[in-house]
Amino acid sequence: MGRRSVLVGVLLLTVGLLSGCPKKPEVGQAGPAAIGPQAGVPAAPPAAAPAPRAGDIPVTRPAPPAEAAIRPAPPAVPASPTAPAAVPLRDIFFDYDKSNVRDDQKTALNENVAWLKANPAVKITIEGHADERGTNEYNLALGERRAKATKDYLVATGIEATRIATISYGEERPFVLGHDESAWKWNRRAHFVITWR
Repeated sequence: MGRRSVLVGVLLLTVGLLSGCPKKPEVGQAGPAAIGPQAGVPAAPPAAAPAPRAGDIPVTRPAPPAEAAIRPAPPAVPASPTAPAAVPLRDIFFDYDKSNVRDDQKTALNENVAWLKANPAVKITIEGHADERGTNEYNLALGERRAKATKDYLVATGIEATRIATISYGEERPFVLGHDESAWKWNRRAHFVITWR
């Protein structure tokens, strides 16, 4: 009987200890490691531990480690002394297999010109892009012609050529993924990047 009493005691002790263990998150319960639509939603606070019962052996548990923030704040970036508050440079778009500036894109270009004139310390790079049709070599050349046509327009309005660099990415950096005109029309573009040189 003595050995049986010891086994029953150990069994009761094990059950008592396990009943105090925290429950695993249920499916759909969000927390710091959640993935999907519920990600980032804090989990409900854990239920209070049941009151100790007569005969329970008190168990001391270490405090849980402090949780890291779910989304740490980005580091503060000091602003350039000449940096303007907003950068409204807009992309312009081209017709299929063309590099001339379309009339409907001149409004966006003129807004870019006004902003560049108001911020004379800013230097930019104009990236020329193409849609996926055509060979890589052809699209690189087409992207370069688009970037150059955009630069020429800016220079003709009084922006110094030394403030503008050009580069072509051809079809390598699509803005919209897709294999039809609904995507291609967004990928035939000249994109403005501020370099602050």
